[in-house]
Amino acid sequence: MAHSTLRKVTMAVLAPAMALGATVGLASAPASAAVWSSCDQWGNTTLNGYTLYNNIWGSGAGSQCIWANSGTNWGVNANHPNTGGIKSYPNAKKVINKSITSLASLTSGYNVSVPSSGAYNTSYDIWDTGYKYEIMLWVNKTGAVGPLGTSQGTVTLGGHTWTVYKGNNGSNDVFSFVRTSNSTSGTVNVLPILKWIKDTKGWFGNVTIGDLQFGFEITSSSGGLNFTVNSESVSSS
Repeated sequence: MAHSTLRKVTMAVLAPAMALGATVGLASAPASAAVWSSCDQWGNTTLNGYTLYNNIWGSGAGSQCIWANSGTNWGVNANHPNTGGIKSYPNAKKVINKSITSLASLTSGYNVSVPSSGAYNTSYDIWDTGYKYEIMLWVNKTGAVGPLGTSQGTVTLGGHTWTVYKGNNGSNDVFSFVRTSNSTSGTVNVLPILKWIKDTKGWFGNVTIGDLQFGFEITSSSGGLNFTVNSESVSSS
């Protein structure tokens, strides 16, 4: 599914006044007290080195609240209508700021609880510092969702087997790696994926990796659905 990309990293700064088709802020925060929570469209905070964003950016969105016990244990309750188009990408961001050749390692672990209904993907969204290139790693997906671009075949990299898609949304190139089977926990070795794009395919040069985000790209979650990151880790050297 084609999607706009600047929404995930810059919408909170560039378009705080964007109107939505439905009122934001009616979803419920978790019953247990969290360290931080917000039902604001662009609600964000930083906890132990991770920046959390509620990030309701798409048109026709419903309500969504984010909560966090830490930067690596957080979730959202989202109630977005059963219509097409991505409504939100709540995520936790870790800043890398290293060129690919200067990285010795870049790995991430994840453990999530996701609903069996709705339409969404659980994904990493990785950007270069110039926001010319977006690398998405979909570890699971449910419902009528699909990546931008055309299939480039299947490859095994970073401990997983992916179907790769290459496209452009008018603002930047998008390289999507969609896991061939759904996973709710695991470890991704990200650096070999970046090197494959750079060295094997030549789709970009020695770019500097800026933001590494992990979260849920939600298209629909009618009735209110819970998405939880039980744990997450990002390590680079």
